[in-house]
Amino acid sequence: MTIRIAAIGINHSHIYGQVDCLKDAGAEFVAFHAPEDDLAADFGNKYPEAKRVSDPRAILEDESISVVLTSAIPADRAAISIAAMQHGKDVLTDKPGMTTFEQLAEIQRVQRETGRIYSVLYSEHFEVRATVEAGNLIKAGAIGEVINTVGLGPHAIRNNQRPDWFFTRERYGGVLCDIASHQFEQFLFFSGAMDGEVVSASVANRAHPDRPGLQDIGDAHVRTDRTTGYIRVDWFTPEGLPTWGDGRLTIIGTEGYIELRKYIDIAGRPGTDHLFLVNKEGPRHIDCSQVERPFGRQFLDDVRNRTETAMPQDRCYNAMKMALTAQQLAERGTEWEQ
Repeated sequence: MTIRIAAIGINHSHIYGQVDCLKDAGAEFVAFHAPEDDLAADFGNKYPEAKRVSDPRAILEDESISVVLTSAIPADRAAISIAAMQHGKDVLTDKPGMTTFEQLAEIQRVQRETGRIYSVLYSEHFEVRATVEAGNLIKAGAIGEVINTVGLGPHAIRNNQRPDWFFTRERYGGVLCDIASHQFEQFLFFSGAMDGEVVSASVANRAHPDRPGLQDIGDAHVRTDRTTGYIRVDWFTPEGLPTWGDGRLTIIGTEGYIELRKYIDIAGRPGTDHLFLVNKEGPRHIDCSQVERPFGRQFLDDVRNRTETAMPQDRCYNAMKMALTAQQLAERGTEWEQ
């Protein structure tokens, strides 16, 4: 059975990865809604098979469409996801899936009532072949039991290419809620845990006084019963780096460690998806550029079979719960305190 998908809200370029993820797995992309003509023009050129509709109800009320994707402005994603589930659609949203605890609670309530799938495409895990391969290696016992992770998510700010909502705290949700949600999900995944605790967190605006709503750096310490971790995200990628960020992840195990350089090896190896493994057999570099990324295939199978193979529903929620918790903790006593 071919699954028909559609998109409502395309404000973040992650929507291209969401669509490609499911199209590559065999889905048929049939429609999209975007009020912004400039975004819609580029998107429509990339996906001419998808009809642009002026009203999202044309998608919500089309019973032939099974999955709704959204990469709308972060504060708007929850309402789109809730409406989709209430119309019998499964949801694959960009991160962050929501920007408040109230939105999270309402998504959970509607998801339970409707029995739909609500999933967040944490792309720094599911769309990065090196991260997928790290999971394969750890499952095979390459570094023993995971006891610590360090997840770093630097990004390039490129002010002249960012819309106003990007600099408005209430619209993007804060730096830990937004980009660090990737790292919270990876911490849970590599810890083999469904939930974790935020021990401490901080956010700041260190270098952009003209943009008071922006948080340009944030970090957090996290833990489970058997694992600890540190997360740092920022908007300080130097202009000379030829990619948008030097995303890194170090995973410490009882019998070795893995370090990922996801998007660039600054030592000079070409390409992306670099994995370094050190264990009793010695150090080695693994090129992960051909590793399968199973998320799209698994997600479509979940839609067909009503299963949870792509990502457990609880981990999807709790990664965002941890991100929201860290954001709230970090903002106490600051100008951003809600």
